[in-house]
Amino acid sequence: MSDRADCDVLIVGGGPVGLVTGCELLQRGVRVRLVDAERRFTRHSRANVLWPRIMELLDRIDLTRRLVGRGHPVSGVGYFSQGRRIGDVPMDGMPTRYPFALVISQNTVEEVLRERFAELGGTIESGLRLTGLDRTASDGTVLSTLEDADGTTHHIRSDWLVGADGAHSTTRELLGVDFEGDVVDVSFAVADAPVDGAPDDDMTYYCYSPDGGLALGPFGEGLWRLAITVPHQEPGAAPPGREVFQQAVDERAPGHAVVGELRWSAVFRARCRIAATFRAGRCLLAGDAAHITSPAGGQGMNTGIQDAVNLAWRLAGVVDGSLRDVVLDHYDSERRAAAHHVARTTTAQTKWGMARTPKRILLRDGLFHLAHRSGLLRRRITPLVSQLGVSYDSPASGPSLAPGIRPGERVPLPLAPVNGRRVLARDEPSVLLWPGRAGSGGDWQRVKERLHKELAGLAQVAEPDAVVRRRLRAALGGRPLAVVVRPDGHLAAAVPPDDPEAVAQALYTLGVRPAARQGEQVHAHDTTPTGGAR
Repeated sequence: MSDRADCDVLIVGGGPVGLVTGCELLQRGVRVRLVDAERRFTRHSRANVLWPRIMELLDRIDLTRRLVGRGHPVSGVGYFSQGRRIGDVPMDGMPTRYPFALVISQNTVEEVLRERFAELGGTIESGLRLTGLDRTASDGTVLSTLEDADGTTHHIRSDWLVGADGAHSTTRELLGVDFEGDVVDVSFAVADAPVDGAPDDDMTYYCYSPDGGLALGPFGEGLWRLAITVPHQEPGAAPPGREVFQQAVDERAPGHAVVGELRWSAVFRARCRIAATFRAGRCLLAGDAAHITSPAGGQGMNTGIQDAVNLAWRLAGVVDGSLRDVVLDHYDSERRAAAHHVARTTTAQTKWGMARTPKRILLRDGLFHLAHRSGLLRRRITPLVSQLGVSYDSPASGPSLAPGIRPGERVPLPLAPVNGRRVLARDEPSVLLWPGRAGSGGDWQRVKERLHKELAGLAQVAEPDAVVRRRLRAALGGRPLAVVVRPDGHLAAAVPPDDPEAVAQALYTLGVRPAARQGEQVHAHDTTPTGGAR
């Protein structure tokens, strides 16, 4: 780390992604500066839902309880076609502390995040626009040129830079990173309004018809978010009025709902773009700066927050020397693959809603109804929509002897303390000592003692209590295991607990730099787990 740097990490962009990244880093003691060109709170907030996995991840920065208090929980998503219900995607019964979706405006999410960022000691430097990047410094730092509203130029030198500055990212443009793809090109009209006679407000809804699609999301107390597909509009056209949304509700929604006075409305054109890389040296992209997808399914803000958490624990570890730089390459590969997956699924959902011919409508509705009746929607689509099914198949994945969970999958354990005690470490990898059926004899006791000794300073070693064992029994099975879990709660490896070298290798594959944890000198070319289990 350079003594000349003004901060460890400069974050460009003060939306949800930049703020979550900032909160995560501040909690780790990283020196952060966050600049934002022109963040203004308006009523025009496109994103309006948080899915269960995102609420789990936001527990890491102690935010979820506050957000739940400000939002409207719903039990899942209901689908209609020409006024007839064809299936539901339920959230209840999922293995999580948050078996529901939370309808909440992006503006409210940002307000709560700003409060938390300030509590952690962060300050948003508003009105500063990134205009230049110099990554050629001999000390490896990044020199950012910024301009304020008066045209005054400022320079910030940082060891790392995170571009979270939205779909029209200046960071991405200055880095020369291509923004590729155009799979779907649809315009949506969006509004918030009271709706009398709407379906029950315990779910969000997608309503299909030959005339187009309609999404309905309840904020509670009679207020709804409406989104409809519309023809492309000319730039500068007036926003749609109440009658446009009423006509769409009449054509596409069940029953006879009446749209009240609009709180606001707007039209935006949705395209699909994904950056060619999320990492360019010491500069990284996250959120809409890295990917934009169809708004179908409400995955955009959620996917960006997944980026922020995936990136922040890695970046904090690189800054403090506990992780090797290669973990940031793993961020690029994991989150770029995840963005392509989200793009495919949201594009497919958009196309479902655009079916026009009787044959295509009959096929879609029949498949939906069959999947609902067979339970396929709950088994396959619910994990997808809730983002609980996000899995990472990357070079950071090690072996797994566990029968019910693969490396990269989410471990079904809370990321927040339970009864005042954390099951998984917040800021470093965890090694869970899984006893299987064997579990309490002298041999197992010696295995535990040895691992506690050998892994001191490398990872938190934890022994699951009875409640945790019940939650993990199906995933981990009956044989003793040492289960390596990432700070974001995804499985890294499950190896024999009586083989400390295998555990050390799994930690090294994840990115842990053992020698640094032991206070030894580390060289940039180190490629073996020196200083691990001895």
